[in-house]
Amino acid sequence: MISASFLSSKDIINTLKKLNDTDVNYIHIDVMDGTYVDGKTLPFKEIRHIYKYTDKRLDVHLMVSKPSKYIKDYASLNTEYITIHLNTLEDVLTNLKLIKSYGLKAGIALNPEEEVSLLIPYLPYIDLILVMGVNPGRGGQKFIELTIDKLKELNVLKKEYRKFNFKLSVDGGVNNFVVKKINKLVDIIVSGSYITSSDNYQKQINSLRLKS
Repeated sequence: MISASFLSSKDIINTLKKLNDTDVNYIHIDVMDGTYVDGKTLPFKEIRHIYKYTDKRLDVHLMVSKPSKYIKDYASLNTEYITIHLNTLEDVLTNLKLIKSYGLKAGIALNPEEEVSLLIPYLPYIDLILVMGVNPGRGGQKFIELTIDKLKELNVLKKEYRKFNFKLSVDGGVNNFVVKKINKLVDIIVSGSYITSSDNYQKQINSLRLKS
């Protein structure tokens, strides 16, 4: 499955309309507070109008220090996943349970420097592991090759903990070359500028779906 990010877009409304005309599975919403990462994204009062431009399900990625301030708002949209980070200022388990309380799927993002073992205590509570292929906070970065080793390790973890049904996603620097190395290791591919900087969104999405 493909989740398209509009983080790098200069014309968000037009980008969303064009993505809505494709067969992309999700719209990936990056939420940045200027504290957890340097960048800051549009406030919710503007993002809440997203339904006017797309009816795709949303895949929300909270790159914020205090996720609890955002979960209720984003749960009110056409959201399927809300993903938080491990190293926030709040209790991770409490926020995972809060996400689930809205009937949504909960995810944890793993930054490039973070070990897979950190996720183990949370496996009973999560539906998604979002592996960052770049350092969070900025679009258009180059994919970190060591991410592939982490994805392989997570696939082993998935086999060891079969009773927990979580999906693996990768976010950052994914293009048609990277996808050939990782598409058998992940369930969801998040891609931003590779799709939105092109003049044919569907062609780019198709290239990400190719199996190596």
